[in-house]
Amino acid sequence: MTAHAVRLESAGASVTVVSPERAVIDWSARYFGPWWKAAEVPSEDVCAGAVVTAAVDTSQYDDVAFDVAQHPHTSTEYARARLLVARDVPTGTVRAVSPEQVLAYRSQPGTGRLDVFGCHAEGVATATARLAREMMRGQLLRDGWAVLHASAVVGENGRAVLTVGSKGAGKSTTALTLASSAGFRLLANDRVFVRPNDRRGVDVLPWPSAAALGLGLLKALGWFTEARKRLEAGESLHPTQADRVTEAIRAGDPTPLWEGDKEQKAQVFPDQFPDWFGVRLATEGEAAALVFPRIEAGVAPAVEERDRVLEAGDFMSGVTEDRYPDVFGLLGMDGGGAVGARREVARLLAKLPYHRVVLGHDLVANSRFLATGTRGGGVLFGGHATGGTWCSPQSLTTS
Repeated sequence: MTAHAVRLESAGASVTVVSPERAVIDWSARYFGPWWKAAEVPSEDVCAGAVVTAAVDTSQYDDVAFDVAQHPHTSTEYARARLLVARDVPTGTVRAVSPEQVLAYRSQPGTGRLDVFGCHAEGVATATARLAREMMRGQLLRDGWAVLHASAVVGENGRAVLTVGSKGAGKSTTALTLASSAGFRLLANDRVFVRPNDRRGVDVLPWPSAAALGLGLLKALGWFTEARKRLEAGESLHPTQADRVTEAIRAGDPTPLWEGDKEQKAQVFPDQFPDWFGVRLATEGEAAALVFPRIEAGVAPAVEERDRVLEAGDFMSGVTEDRYPDVFGLLGMDGGGAVGARREVARLLAKLPYHRVVLGHDLVANSRFLATGTRGGGVLFGGHATGGTWCSPQSLTTS
């Protein structure tokens, strides 16, 4: 069977995905293309570097699953599913199977090769993209990058605003509002790669992923109607999206949906930001300012007069990585980067101007505040601007 291949590249890191399944290649190209360079290459030319091979192959799945069952193995959670893992100590080979997802893996960390087998094309495509990203992450981390829990937008000349905060703080709301209403380009929705550069600044790269957007946020951004129109026309959002979210969008109901204390959200592919919502994407930037948002019910959005510095918890680490632990040996180090790299990034970012903002539950008011600025759209980039005016993409042309 003819194989296809797509190569992913960013900041000197590269991974090639090879598969006889056209759907697998198209999925990786779609998922990473908007943020990482993704280009098809002849499969026969793939002979070096990091490679993920993937196939819809029931026989291969059964073989790996049987092999894992016959050897000592451990059980862990990976991508929110049970994963059985067997390690061959002499060779370093890792074999794993996810029975619920009907996926099997064979990883050879020493050679940079990983195989994915499954029984359904969509599941194989999703897993392959996930593991290709993990391979890219490992290369970037070993090259001095770290991972910061932040959303990011980029203005003119590649100057980036990082919105930093814990889960639920409002960093996605802030970044997406700036991207949709204030002329910025979206660089990342939830995590970014960061690394000091030789200009004593901090370079920023995207972490490609689907974006989880609450129905209320979709409405406030003016995107709900377009999403409904697209779904009614037969298009779809990311398959991890809950069916009840899809049903609510199709019914035209933007009321937030909850499962216990967790909001169920729309899951947006990277390429749907420009295609559906007209939001331009950026592939890189240099940090120029930070925003620390927080959400509080019943308040009007405003700039706060309190200090805030980057903390250890703002960076990802092996301790905080709860969804993709390094069971396949693809990283070779802490999942958030070397401690020294994180410390140097924090030191450099501490020199940049920053804003603390409080946002209420009135998403329309938040959008107006973030898009127009706190004092008529002026700019303040001198010092730590905790009480200053807002920034515009044009203001980021100079440091």
